[in-house]
Amino acid sequence: METVLAFIVVFGTLVFFHELGHFLFAKKAGIMVREFAIGFGPKILGIQRGETIYTIRLLPLGGYVRMAGEDFDKVELQPGYRVGLYVNAAGEVEKLYLNQNVSNPDVLFLETEKSDLDKELFIEGYSDDGELVRYPIARNAVIVEKGQELLIAPYDRQFESKPLMSRTMTIFAGPLFNFILSFFIFLTIGLIQGVPTYEPIISEVQDKGPAFEAGMQDGDLVREVEGSPITSWQEFAKVVQEHPEEELSFVVERGGELIPLQITPSLMEEAGQKYGQVGVYYTSPTEDNPLKAIAYGAERTWWWMTEILSLLGQLITGKFSIDALSGPVGIYQATGEVAKYGIVNLMHWAAILSVNLGIMNLLPLPALDGGRLLFFLFEAVRGKPVDKQKEGMVHFVGIVLLMVLMIVVTWNDIQRFFFN
Repeated sequence: METVLAFIVVFGTLVFFHELGHFLFAKKAGIMVREFAIGFGPKILGIQRGETIYTIRLLPLGGYVRMAGEDFDKVELQPGYRVGLYVNAAGEVEKLYLNQNVSNPDVLFLETEKSDLDKELFIEGYSDDGELVRYPIARNAVIVEKGQELLIAPYDRQFESKPLMSRTMTIFAGPLFNFILSFFIFLTIGLIQGVPTYEPIISEVQDKGPAFEAGMQDGDLVREVEGSPITSWQEFAKVVQEHPEEELSFVVERGGELIPLQITPSLMEEAGQKYGQVGVYYTSPTEDNPLKAIAYGAERTWWWMTEILSLLGQLITGKFSIDALSGPVGIYQATGEVAKYGIVNLMHWAAILSVNLGIMNLLPLPALDGGRLLFFLFEAVRGKPVDKQKEGMVHFVGIVLLMVLMIVVTWNDIQRFFFN
């Protein structure tokens, strides 16, 4: 149960902030948002507020913000189509009934001759007595079909009507908000437990390891390795890992005294990677400083961005196997394990996942935010948009390929966690 709750909280928070970015920038640009959804598939819960319905859906595979003008949002009335109209006192159509019997005596019926529900906002047709009539359509008119209501979206409220920069920022805002969320999570961690100083202080020396044999002790502060100053634990660990079975000259500070040591890191191997290890443990000292907590939030977010991009590079060059990727099942399993070690560790995990979600969505692949941004780049270079049907086909193929990849990754997760 703990794992389920932890996954719901982490997953829901990441997806919510991603979609919130799209939502807020769409609203700022004047785009009508029809739905704000967490999850995909069948609707579990839906609440209508204004022109937007906020939903929670069954499959925890992401979320979406459905904006006016996208996909199958538009309604077109063909000539000869019979519709019912409710006209207000100003002579504007407030409700337009399709495929529905209406008993309201105030509803007028006509056979459509021509109409425009986007730009000119009018409908023209023949009434029951054969007269050709024309009515303007209110900007907030509602289309009623089979009991369901849909607010019309005038062209200036549709996504495609907006300037290129507004559309670009609306799409980019999703990943941007994931990076912002990561920053605030790391900032909060820094405020809760203090900001790590990363000083290369040895917290514990492992018995019978290379460092123990060389005389290193708990509390030693590493000052130099091979004559080069060491200012952080990361620098110390990097040098050790890169020189397995090579004797290295260390200088440590102990009680105000500088002590030289000669240590040969042991050769270790994991997942085909070889590295050195001297047998020491590390716990970073911390300090309470709100200003440094802000810097820590930015630094950790940036560090994980570069780390994830590096792993992507290894995946492209073949140094990192697709079998090592994790999908929802793997993330669910890992979230449960992390949750066992407390709320701060779970927050740290959520911040890493948030950075990962932001970067993955910026990849220039069809159906992802990065794929849509790539089409905007083509539009900027060409001076005109790419044909919508061609772009839609590319995104459709991308969705299919992503679903295939998701199935492969999920199957790897199932094999890894349930059959190994």
